[in-house]
Amino acid sequence: MSYQVTRKAPDFTAKAVMPNNSITELTLSSYRGKPVVLFFYPLDFTFVCPSEIIAFDKALGEFKKRGVEVMGVSVDSEFTHLAWKNTPRNNGGIGQINYPLVSDLSKNISRDYGVLLDDTVALRGLFLIDKEGIVRHAVINDLPLGRNIAEALRMVDALQFFEKYGEVCPANWKEGEQGMKPTAAGVAEYLAAHA
Repeated sequence: MSYQVTRKAPDFTAKAVMPNNSITELTLSSYRGKPVVLFFYPLDFTFVCPSEIIAFDKALGEFKKRGVEVMGVSVDSEFTHLAWKNTPRNNGGIGQINYPLVSDLSKNISRDYGVLLDDTVALRGLFLIDKEGIVRHAVINDLPLGRNIAEALRMVDALQFFEKYGEVCPANWKEGEQGMKPTAAGVAEYLAAHA
């Protein structure tokens, strides 16, 4: 199933390794009221994945400053997640990660989000879910193509700008730049100012 933006994010309850390394049941809908960046990655103890997981962790303060929760999902068990966290970075581990890593051993979460590849592993899917539980942005990369964390933050900023001002964000929009009124006159005004 290919998941579409503007629809309610599929809810799930699954085991997760939390920032304090406890293993608990995590339910996506319990985060309602906060935006969520939910990202999928293929497998623990692989190559591109740790670079993304660590990059999200390094940017976590920027997400938190915007009130956004971040969580990663793969088809590994919670025990494999914990082992990976407990392995030092210089030995192929990810070290202490300060957001939940969700276990999708059944592959149902990956399947529900349309990122499961040949019933094996998840593609690099990223879903920006708003406070009401609606998917507002989604991008799926093939296995060898790592994500741009700055672009994920830019999309959070764009969504929050739209929610606050009701203006839309044109191509290459960045925080602090002018938006556009979602009318023909607003588009014409914007284009004239940026010709």
